[in-house]
Amino acid sequence: NIGLIVEDLRTGGKLFCAPGLGKVDAPLLDIMASSDCLLGDGTMWDDDEMQRRGVGTRTGREMGHLAQSGPGGMLEVLEQLPQQRKVLIHINNTNPILDEDSPERAELARRNVEVAYDGMSIEL
Repeated sequence: NIGLIVEDLRTGGKLFCAPGLGKVDAPLLDIMASSDCLLGDGTMWDDDEMQRRGVGTRTGREMGHLAQSGPGGMLEVLEQLPQQRKVLIHINNTNPILDEDSPERAELARRNVEVAYDGMSIEL
């Protein structure tokens, strides 16, 4: 997995992009905290989501993706970063956040976490 930092040299704004994120350690959390906008791994809501739905045999972590829910999940990580704009990208078609009326999507809204969409614009 890789992460990219994009900096607008005119405004000084920074964007951190990590479509696959299997673990967040202290140095990575520092990088995320120094960014204005985070495009983070939104692949799975639950680690075993693909197994439960019968569309895969591996967990999200086995594929290098941190689930959004649960202890140590992406939502818990993002909770530590209250100042940043947070957008989930790279969303698997099994993820319930794709349903705008789902409880999972409501949980994201409650936590001020966005779901990326085609044509989304981000200004730094």
